[in-house]
Amino acid sequence: MAVGVERTGPVVLGPATAGTFEGFGVDVRVTLGETATPDPELPLPALITGLLREQAGARSAPVHLLAPDTPAAESRRLGESLAAESVGLLVLADGTNCSDERSPHPPDERASGLDEQIRTALAEVDTAQLQALDPLLCAELGVEGRAALQVLPGVVAATGGTWRGELLYSATPYGVTYHVATWTRQP
Repeated sequence: MAVGVERTGPVVLGPATAGTFEGFGVDVRVTLGETATPDPELPLPALITGLLREQAGARSAPVHLLAPDTPAAESRRLGESLAAESVGLLVLADGTNCSDERSPHPPDERASGLDEQIRTALAEVDTAQLQALDPLLCAELGVEGRAALQVLPGVVAATGGTWRGELLYSATPYGVTYHVATWTRQP
């Protein structure tokens, strides 16, 4: 199961969804589970989910796409409801896109602070920091996946226990910041 953000959200894409990376320059076809005709307009979070689903050998991977302006409380409630599903959760989000002169948008000095907040929250399973992400600031600095990140506090709250985070990657190639982390619930 995956959560991402797309301007057409909210929507849930099921296993009978397929797409292609052709719009990104290569016709790599992916599916969320079943054989289907590829949608050339399938949103990037669903395409990445399909690619990772296939690489992991998972049977299916439905995708919940939230609207970019989804309130934090609504994202948290989705996380709480998804926690009842006994499956892994892939959260697809991004960091800022205005960090330096290589960025697709003019550099903004606030970007490094926001990226650090996200980086630290992911590394330390700091759900309060994720819940506190400011929607307006995130929109201004290109963190389009803010609502997806705010699903995580709901998952943690609903499952309880102790969680461990591991930051696997955090960098700003070509002026866009990306973070990769895993969260594991401890027995």
